[in-house]
Amino acid sequence: MSTHVTMPALGENVTEAFITRWLKRAGDTVAADEPLLEVATDKVDTEVPAPFAGTIHELLAKENDTVAVGEPLAIVEPAGAGPASHSDAPPAPEPVTPPAVPTVTEPAPAPAVTATAPAVTATAPAVTATAPAVTATAPADDARVEKMSRLRQTIATRMVASLQGSAQLTTVLEADVTTLARLRARTKDAFEARTGTRLSFLPFFAKGAIEALREHPMLNASVSDDNTTATYHSACHLGIAVDTPRGLMVPVIRDADRLDVEGLAVAIADVAGRTRDGRISPDELAGGTFTITNTGSRGALFDTPILNPPQTGILGTGAIVERVVPRPDGTGGHTIAVRSMAYLSVSYDHRLVDGADAARFLSTIKNHIERADFSI
Repeated sequence: MSTHVTMPALGENVTEAFITRWLKRAGDTVAADEPLLEVATDKVDTEVPAPFAGTIHELLAKENDTVAVGEPLAIVEPAGAGPASHSDAPPAPEPVTPPAVPTVTEPAPAPAVTATAPAVTATAPAVTATAPAVTATAPADDARVEKMSRLRQTIATRMVASLQGSAQLTTVLEADVTTLARLRARTKDAFEARTGTRLSFLPFFAKGAIEALREHPMLNASVSDDNTTATYHSACHLGIAVDTPRGLMVPVIRDADRLDVEGLAVAIADVAGRTRDGRISPDELAGGTFTITNTGSRGALFDTPILNPPQTGILGTGAIVERVVPRPDGTGGHTIAVRSMAYLSVSYDHRLVDGADAARFLSTIKNHIERADFSI
């Protein structure tokens, strides 16, 4: 007996999915848990596995269709079930024979009538100069038009909605991360041997930001759509912006405020890897209270990141570069030294956060980073 395969639940508040690609066709056999098709939601692109082994009898939805959770996707005959009658499929329509069309004989055409008009000859005066022909050649257009992916469309919609739905500003300051760079340099090899994870600068910035959020809770909050209430979150569910081949995605580390630098480093590597591989679950892409985007990983000095609604803050960490900077010498003068420097930027929702709040928040992160008093 054939069985319907339906669209599975793909995460909290996900009610439908868009079919991007069928991986199997009617007549193909499929093993249990073998990917059957690829779908996209407003949160993630993922594969839908076959719930059991069998042979595909019919595909009930096409690529580019949007299918609600619980609706049928395909009819599959379970393995070992024997030939199926497919009684659940609609009966084939009876062939319809069109009625005979009578032959109609057209009447013979009437004989042609020829009328000869008298010839009239008119001679126009001569125009003595001939204008040169002008040939206009349009430039070659090599433009390519492509439909944006479902994920790209979702990103576009959310970014526009973010800018339209909140009052966003960005504040930037510079931090001297020389001491932190030295700490990382002397501990990274042992850290990787112990945890199997490379130690980057990002978990240090994340820990500094989490500590700063304790002192500046308006950056770990959300504002109601009608601008009447603000929710201050007791825990920090940290979103990490991840660059993937499909577009920017933001997995969330739950209760990041309970983790030390080692725990953050392992968690960041885990969610980033699974996001790039397409193994992250939709539920892990929702519920963040604050976000970090590491644009410095691609060499950017700083940027003005866009808020991830309904959050009120997002931290951007710039590239770490060595520069010659003046340093106080303790006697009122200065010395010149080569230091490792980085810009930190925070975009914030001005409905709840003022510029002074943002500056104090960044200054708190800067103090943690410059002291580098982290346990590794």
